[in-house]
Amino acid sequence: MPEFLTAAFYQFVALPDYTALQAPLQACCEAHGVKGMVLLATEGINGTIAGPPDGVRAVLAWLRSDPRLAALQHKEAHAQHDPFYRMKVRLKREIVTLGVPGVDPTQLAGQYVKPADWNALISDPDVVVVDTRNDYEVAIGSFEGALNPHTRSFAELPEWVEQARAEGQPLADSPRKPKVAMFCTGGIRCEKSTAYLRAQGFDEVYHLEGGILKYLETVPEADSLWRGQCFVFDERVSVGHGLVPGGLELCRSCRHPLTEVDLASPQFERGVACARCADQTTEAQKQGFRERERQMALAHARQTLHVGAKQKN
Repeated sequence: MPEFLTAAFYQFVALPDYTALQAPLQACCEAHGVKGMVLLATEGINGTIAGPPDGVRAVLAWLRSDPRLAALQHKEAHAQHDPFYRMKVRLKREIVTLGVPGVDPTQLAGQYVKPADWNALISDPDVVVVDTRNDYEVAIGSFEGALNPHTRSFAELPEWVEQARAEGQPLADSPRKPKVAMFCTGGIRCEKSTAYLRAQGFDEVYHLEGGILKYLETVPEADSLWRGQCFVFDERVSVGHGLVPGGLELCRSCRHPLTEVDLASPQFERGVACARCADQTTEAQKQGFRERERQMALAHARQTLHVGAKQKN
């Protein structure tokens, strides 16, 4: 069975001609048998691609041939199955949606903190530690003592910040703005969230360089302040220390990670619904999901690729 390489990458960099990059990037990926999703915006690039190792590395080399992307960094993961069905290069207003105009991570992002120095920072009682990820991600794991903003999307974070300032804790001026440490899965959300805080007048703002994934990869479990698992947006669903897959399953309807308790729920139907979303989809939608599951099972039995089908709304 062939091995597939997955590469996740992002870079905040001025790309005023980002629309012109769409077609050649799509063509480059297709020419090398690479699939996945890449977002382009004036503020930069964000993507995850997978395919034959040589093909993925050829696409990365093509991107880095642009002087503006020469410093593009990526994270790798290996799998026996291709995690994507198709290749899409999309044009967006933001490569990670915060919805606040003028927030520029290339100018305002907080101070990077290496994983080896992260424990000391977040153990300081004068530092407010904020998990910038969505609620369903935080639910399966986070750093000890970190605040959960209970957001459903990253765009809700500014509203939480304003509430946390107005209610007197934990971000209110008393008598000066507190030190804040923020983190996310791979680094992109906390670069933008720290830039947002600095735009709001917070001077001492820090974020975990390389995100949770780099921390789990490099910090020994015996020294770790991480508790639980880290949700990832690929076929592994979650990882733990050493980036070992965590064994969770994904609800194919709402995309939430499922624990053993979730799988035991009477509302769980594989590929169709879980306890979180069973009441949020119509019977017609569920029938569509069941048909998708049946087609995937048939494709697996025939050892062919199921590329997905449009579902009824």
